[in-house]
Amino acid sequence: MTSIFVNLPVADVAAARAFYTGLGYTANEQYSGDQSACMVLNDAVNAMLMSETHFREFIDKDIADTRKTTGAIFALNVASRAEVDEVADKALALGGSEPKPPQDHGFMYVRTFADLDGHHWELATFAG
Repeated sequence: MTSIFVNLPVADVAAARAFYTGLGYTANEQYSGDQSACMVLNDAVNAMLMSETHFREFIDKDIADTRKTTGAIFALNVASRAEVDEVADKALALGGSEPKPPQDHGFMYVRTFADLDGHHWELATFAG
């Protein structure tokens, strides 16, 4: 199986880790340390939360200010509308924001949230 590691710069690794743990995700300690936390979102997707200093070791450009701009939308398909709402509500309770109101397209229900560093996430279900 192919897996993906979405590498995200964060201002505070401990705060970002607490945010994602609060959403119900777990850390893979093998890939975590003082400068990063690897959060397991599902069997195939991981969010690598990296201090900005550590993130800079891998790039030769400026780090985007995701509080002002959107460089990507990270979309996750979940099992149900209830799970969409549960995770999005937790994100808001943990200090995240909701850039757009919920969207019900009939065949798909979507909610978005921005994490503590402004990274844009979209939760969707194609189930009723």
